[in-house]
Amino acid sequence: MELDNVTLSRLLTSMTLIFHIIFATIGVGIPLMIAIAEGLGILKKDPHYTLMARRWARGYTITVAVGVVTGTCIGLQLSLLWPSFMRIAGQAISFPLFMETFAFFFEAIFLGIYLYTWDRFKKPIYHWLIIIPVILGSTLSAFFITTVNAFMNTPQGFTLQNGVIKTVDPIAAMFNPAAPSKTLHVIVTAYVASALILTSIAAIQMLRGKITDYTKKGLRLTATMGLIFAVLTGVTGDISAKFLAHYQPEKLAAIEWHFETEKGADFVLFGTLDDETHEVKYEIRIPKLLSFLSFSDFNAPVTGLNEFPEDEIPPLYIHYLFDIKMTFVGLIISMTFLFVAFSIKKKNWMHNKLLLTGLALTGPLAMINIELGWMIAEIGRQPWILRGYMKVAEGATTAKGLGSMFWLFFALYLFLGIFCTIVIRKMFIHNPPEEELAYRNKK
Repeated sequence: MELDNVTLSRLLTSMTLIFHIIFATIGVGIPLMIAIAEGLGILKKDPHYTLMARRWARGYTITVAVGVVTGTCIGLQLSLLWPSFMRIAGQAISFPLFMETFAFFFEAIFLGIYLYTWDRFKKPIYHWLIIIPVILGSTLSAFFITTVNAFMNTPQGFTLQNGVIKTVDPIAAMFNPAAPSKTLHVIVTAYVASALILTSIAAIQMLRGKITDYTKKGLRLTATMGLIFAVLTGVTGDISAKFLAHYQPEKLAAIEWHFETEKGADFVLFGTLDDETHEVKYEIRIPKLLSFLSFSDFNAPVTGLNEFPEDEIPPLYIHYLFDIKMTFVGLIISMTFLFVAFSIKKKNWMHNKLLLTGLALTGPLAMINIELGWMIAEIGRQPWILRGYMKVAEGATTAKGLGSMFWLFFALYLFLGIFCTIVIRKMFIHNPPEEELAYRNKK
């Protein structure tokens, strides 16, 4: 079956985003973890934490390199695959796109300085200070690029006449109503995923029998930070729910299978949906919680899907994606909380294989949650590419050859994924931390 251009454009864009988000997430969160590890090493005069920072920084540079390539692909595909969208929105989003590039170069400059100035200062705190601009650059990069997506959800800052932009206020376009909730949630979840990826690495090493002071300290640090950041996502999730209730009620209603406008709306988890009658079965309902999450009022009315035209209702399967996401959040918080709680009192929990296995899974689960979150955000905006102005079908290219382009990009991402994995494995597998620490102690 031959796919149409709209479907091919969506598939190619989705594939690029799914692959890029892995490296973009790591790019935002790992610098903070490096700073925490090196800071602990300086405060406690503990070489294990300093070594963690060194090793994480080396691995981080590889992911940054791959992220540059995939990020460039996204910029290219915006113009190639969505020319009608860019013709209208291009002027409004050019400022944050430029600022994202500037933030990346700012990050890259200081990352290079950071990598090549280890042991160059008499006071280690001076070296630690260099990671601060790296954190700032990576966070601002995430902020600026996320405002572009936010603009697609709540476009403002321009006037449109006969399909042509007449006036543009790029600052107003960038600081649109969706920007605060989206950028905050993206940044915090990136911190969660990055901390838990490092948790998984440490847990896997311990499951392989490499239970050393280095892996113990690494696991305790990363799991603790993962738990703290995971709890913070509850705050950002609450902010996101309130944003949706005010500005994208159809997305919130689709996520929750909420069809009738009513006061004291229930929060719905799991269940199955009859597509014809819209009857929900086998669900878990938490009375009035949806109203509270939406408006901080248990009796507030929440708009139902029946209030919207049928052709503007998002695909209802996003409820299942949300269920999976919430299940994984629960597992992540449970595993990290158990580890942190019991490791304080019982050191032998460090050797518990069941718990270590659970912690080893937290990293992949967190990254899957990042992907699911973006899927819910993008699918939940359907059928709009620019909400209220342009639908996805209107924004796609009419050019030919998209099928070949899809496979070319697929081959590129496959190569980059394999290359990144091989390089990082060779960088660390033949250079265990204990040997590296012993070597540095001799110097």
